[in-house]
Amino acid sequence: MAAPVRFWKPGTEGPGANIAEERQSNSEVSSVIYNPHTSLSIEHQRQKLPVFKLRNHILYLVENYQTVVIIGETGCGKSTQIPQYLTEAGWTAEGRVVGVTQPRRVAAVSVAGRVAEERGAVLGHEVGYCIRFDDCTDPQATRIKFLTDGMLVREMMSDPLLTRYSVLILDEAHERTLYTDIAIGLLKKVQKKRGDLRLVVASATLDAEKFKAFFNQNDTSDPSRDTCAILTVEGRTFPVDIFYTQSPVPDYLKSTVQTVMKIHQSDLDGDILAFLTGQEEVESVVSMLVEQARILSRTGMKKHLRVLPMYAGLPTSEQMKVFERVSHSARKVVVATNIAETSITINGISFVIDCGFVKLRAYDPKRAVESLVVVPVSQASANQRAGRSGRNRSGQCYRLYTEEDFLKLPPSTVPEMQRSNLAPVILQLKALGIDNVLRFHFLSPPPAQSMVQALELLYALGGLDKHCRLTEPLGVRMAEFPLNPMFAKMLLESGNFGCSAEILSIAAMMQIQNVFIVPPNQKSQAIREHRKFAVEEGDHLTMLNVYEAFIKFNKSSHWCQQHFLNYKGLMRAVTVREQLKKLLSKFKVPKNSSEGDPDPILRCIVAGFFANAAKLHSTGVYRTVRDGHELHIHPTSVLYAEKPPNWVLFSEVVQTNKYYIRDVTAVESAWLLELAPHFYQHGTHLSHTSKRAKIDNL
Repeated sequence: MAAPVRFWKPGTEGPGANIAEERQSNSEVSSVIYNPHTSLSIEHQRQKLPVFKLRNHILYLVENYQTVVIIGETGCGKSTQIPQYLTEAGWTAEGRVVGVTQPRRVAAVSVAGRVAEERGAVLGHEVGYCIRFDDCTDPQATRIKFLTDGMLVREMMSDPLLTRYSVLILDEAHERTLYTDIAIGLLKKVQKKRGDLRLVVASATLDAEKFKAFFNQNDTSDPSRDTCAILTVEGRTFPVDIFYTQSPVPDYLKSTVQTVMKIHQSDLDGDILAFLTGQEEVESVVSMLVEQARILSRTGMKKHLRVLPMYAGLPTSEQMKVFERVSHSARKVVVATNIAETSITINGISFVIDCGFVKLRAYDPKRAVESLVVVPVSQASANQRAGRSGRNRSGQCYRLYTEEDFLKLPPSTVPEMQRSNLAPVILQLKALGIDNVLRFHFLSPPPAQSMVQALELLYALGGLDKHCRLTEPLGVRMAEFPLNPMFAKMLLESGNFGCSAEILSIAAMMQIQNVFIVPPNQKSQAIREHRKFAVEEGDHLTMLNVYEAFIKFNKSSHWCQQHFLNYKGLMRAVTVREQLKKLLSKFKVPKNSSEGDPDPILRCIVAGFFANAAKLHSTGVYRTVRDGHELHIHPTSVLYAEKPPNWVLFSEVVQTNKYYIRDVTAVESAWLLELAPHFYQHGTHLSHTSKRAKIDNL
């Protein structure tokens, strides 16, 4: 391996200020709260959590204020305990519900499971969860309901005033996801109509004043008339020592592996959590660590290393493994994306390794594409990561960057609302009756150009008319799909193209991550098996082949194992397809099949994704049709190693050192002119800001 990473230690002279000063200046985030009483009964465990001593104070504030902002470190008990306090105080009497939103599905499921366990209830009865394509609630019995913030917004389409809820808790509000911010804006409007609706905003960072300023309806200088209160949960803290590298590391993946192995070979006890940017990096480091651990075991190392990945696309059953305890003869290493930063709590972590980067979804208004971009973390995120160590003893955080670089990081992460494609959000706001989305009260207003481009795309898709009103029936129906508007348009048009059966399967498969499994020690064999499904038309039809073969072989897990396919992911695709099929039946979309003819399927994909078209340039790279921006086919695409087609459509852009397109399909240029002449031949109002794209001239 390469030369070891050199860290400087607390208490010694290093670059910049010493660690003691750094810890003091960030005491609220470089220490964490821990409940050490896991051997006690559940009731005693609940009483030992830091939030318990504030139980009556919380209930008083909820009774007397419309909105309560609660600041508390991850692990203080706010997510699991406050819903139960409210239930015990009568807020779920007479059929009312306490709702708790989470930014991520794994958090909604895991916290719901814990609360159900604490209450001695069967999950899905008194306590339930609702995430996209998975509703584990009972309308008659559920009183505490955990759901993703996106599902709450979707619920408002059928019940705008959320009449069943007495209290809504917006948990992890500091993450400022797209739908958290939308929910915040909508709930402010609901509160004006429903004075009885209580809102609890729970955050792990000190952004309480921003939330209070937004929700407080007191327009006088008299604080006694405030409608919003702030409460901070203090808890038992353990110090976390921060280690910086003495110089920048050239390869943070290798440095992560080196640091893990260095810790593992020390005499120090405790599990390790390493932060990386995405699935590919996580799997790469996991395979390197497994190999290093194997080499170490041959030298007589007694302590076993249990290496576990953690990222959003991992099947839920695999994600849950990180919460399992390991034996005394083993050390657990969790290699994770920023899903482990605040959304989940993994007990036993004593060491954190922070690569200093994060993968964020970012919308580029100039390119009119949304891409995944690797960027430096914010100081707030870095401190959140450090705070994941030391839950039962003092911890250590190894930052794979210098202190000088830390001080240059932005204070906080830009909210998703200001760096996302807003088309899905605007479609839902329109469906909720928000006609003038430009005047919607956003906590952090998005860029005007992003708003206008989203309106333009929805107009091109036929979801909005020239007055920016939702069209009937297309726009209204598109808004009902829990999918990107492009997928919704593709599905709704599928009957007209005579291929609704195939498009349903493709749309379902596109919602699943990591369908193909590539074990490090069987890479060539896995790739050989995967090629059996590949077709020259591209990734969409390849995914269709995988799905149809899975059904043909009776959804066999053994068959998936033989072909290196994600069985649980494919089973989820079956569930997703059934739900999408119900929506198509509701809208009376004809049930039909292309009977093996690929052209109707490809034309239907064009009908939804025409805005994501690219043409092969003479230099061997692709360029977007309307603006000429350079793109490259992602190495995971079946088209990557083949002769590149002249024209392609894509679903997603990933940005590293280049812009890569994923989920790529070859198409005919004539189809773009035929199916989207309004978009390419004539242009729309935005295209006047740049050269108008005309396919005939390319």
